[in-house]
Amino acid sequence: MEAIMRRIARRARCATCAARITGAAAGAAVLLAPRAAGAQAAPAGPALRLGDAYDQLDAASPRIVAARALAAASAATVRSASLLPDPQVQFGFMNYSLPGLGPMAPLSMAQLQVMEVIPLPGKLGLAGAAARAQSDAARDRADATFWTVRVDLASAFYDLYQTDAQLAVARRTLALLRDIENTAQAMYRVGEASQPDVLRAQVERARMAEDTLRMVAMRSAAAARFDAELDRAADSTLGTPVLPAFPATVPSVDSVLSLALRDRPELRAGAADVSAAERQRDLAARNVWPDITVGMQLGRQAGGVGNLMGSAMIAASIPVFANARQGGTRDAAAAMAAMSRAELRATQADTRAAVITAYAELVRARRLTALYRNTVLPEADAAATSALASYRVGQVDFLTVLDDQLTVNRYDQAVHELEADEGKAWARLEALVARPLMNAHSTAAAAAGGDR
Repeated sequence: MEAIMRRIARRARCATCAARITGAAAGAAVLLAPRAAGAQAAPAGPALRLGDAYDQLDAASPRIVAARALAAASAATVRSASLLPDPQVQFGFMNYSLPGLGPMAPLSMAQLQVMEVIPLPGKLGLAGAAARAQSDAARDRADATFWTVRVDLASAFYDLYQTDAQLAVARRTLALLRDIENTAQAMYRVGEASQPDVLRAQVERARMAEDTLRMVAMRSAAAARFDAELDRAADSTLGTPVLPAFPATVPSVDSVLSLALRDRPELRAGAADVSAAERQRDLAARNVWPDITVGMQLGRQAGGVGNLMGSAMIAASIPVFANARQGGTRDAAAAMAAMSRAELRATQADTRAAVITAYAELVRARRLTALYRNTVLPEADAAATSALASYRVGQVDFLTVLDDQLTVNRYDQAVHELEADEGKAWARLEALVARPLMNAHSTAAAAAGGDR
């Protein structure tokens, strides 16, 4: 490179032009120098850890608070579902003359009547069991909401991480392209480069500037989504996300699937819905037979004369339209039970598909990340270094150096995208099995000595 710069400088028409060429070429040589695969810029601002965001999620998310309030409301109705109906108390005066309301001896009297509906045996138990199952379903759906919001928060976090990391790569590339453009213009002035070299450098610089502006907008959107999940105003000073340390090994897909089919909140809620619907169906079948109403009545003649009189009563409704009314209710409850069972099977099928999809995405991201870091990026770096050395002796053209270095940067950005994809896959698997599978408070740099 120094020989080329001296030769160009000798052919330059003025000292100023020669100095410009020398400085630009030196800057390009520094920026084109190989760098460690996967190297990242130092975080700007305070570190933002996913685990810290998780710690705030429980109390901060309006969706979680609303779901748990709904579950609490459902739980509050369980106790009353198995209680007898409230008794009815009636007090009256009978046989008083009008319009003066005078007592008509010996017919006038004061009466006290108490009535109570007694459901047939088993009805209250079924009603209580149905209410408990509905409360369990509401509680499980609140858990499902928590894990759904957790996945959304993790997705916004990893989008933020990917955008920040790729933005750092784009800014490094933009600085590189500026120096390459300056070098090409200086060499073109002294006849050592062609005009297409200059134009290509300008086009690539403009494209990278456009990508940088697009990433800045994406960063703002991701930050806004992240803040929204925690119910806080968008903060432009949001820190730089730090990639968590992913587990060294991945559990087998069969073990993850088994946990998901057993513990996924949506499946627990579906099973509770089935139980509640079946109890409602059994209760509707018993409602074909009417409840019994029993009562007691006390009376005394007006003026306190005569003996205290008492009566006992028993009553029941006659199901004249049993086939249309009680039978229709029973058939509707049976249909609801069948629907609940079908929805549970559909949720089980969706769970199997979601586990396999997330697991495949996780494995893909891990393998490609390892391939890029261990093979592709080192080879791309070697190719860029070789192209630079060949360019120094005039064996390759200017565009080859430029293309090789841009290839390195594209793979570097791809690594950050794959890291974000792996993090999102871990978050989805955690939601499916309803338990953490990784330490969200850890950092990849600390776990791997600075290079994951």
